[in-house]
Amino acid sequence: MNANELQDFLDEKVELYNHPNFINSDPIQIPHLFSLREDIEIAGFLTATIAWGNRKMIIQNSHRMMNLMGNAPYDFVMSHKASDLERLAHFAHRTFNSLDFATFIKGLQHIYQNHGGLETVFTVHQEKDSMQNSIHQFKQLFFEIEHPYRSQKHISDPLNNSAAKRINMFLRWMVRKDNKGVDLGLWKDISASLLSCPLDVHSGNVARKLGLLHRKQNDGRALSELDQKLRNLDANDPVKYDFALFGLGVFEGF
Repeated sequence: MNANELQDFLDEKVELYNHPNFINSDPIQIPHLFSLREDIEIAGFLTATIAWGNRKMIIQNSHRMMNLMGNAPYDFVMSHKASDLERLAHFAHRTFNSLDFATFIKGLQHIYQNHGGLETVFTVHQEKDSMQNSIHQFKQLFFEIEHPYRSQKHISDPLNNSAAKRINMFLRWMVRKDNKGVDLGLWKDISASLLSCPLDVHSGNVARKLGLLHRKQNDGRALSELDQKLRNLDANDPVKYDFALFGLGVFEGF
């Protein structure tokens, strides 16, 4: 395919997968359960945090996380007592265990009490061409609280050459507003032009087959390479192509 054919092909796949039907099979269904802004943010952040492995298990365990918080995540984060965290004792999703869950509840409370909330932190630290430093700064603030060292691994740091797939996905959920009904578009002061593709095995393999990515590792340098290619396709909304790359890989076995 030449450049025009490639863009037409990808645009068709975006239209196919960026559709409300996508929600029922994707972890983004969890933040869609809520109407309060802070509930949506926290549900999205926690769901994105455990979004690796089997998708059905991700969704199942994300529902379980919400249930353990009484399906009122913001109230639980802000009002919990030590005894409330005991109900998390048997939660685990792969290597994210109950200790990590409790730590993330405390970290979120710290962000909302002392740093103005999730949206404020990411907005304040955004740069003119990227959200990657913002992710780095968020991680520093999140772990200002006393915490077990092991919990740090569950928030990736782009400045350590991580593709930070899960938190880039969370930012897509919160920022993109295209009236298609999938991404939530809550945050108004961050431009979709700054977002990066949630790079993982599926999207990376498809991107390589299409000539959008040449680096073999799915790391920060690969993300930078892919970002540039996607911004050449659509400078205002490059991350919309995540729907095409993911859909081609997961649903079509491209």
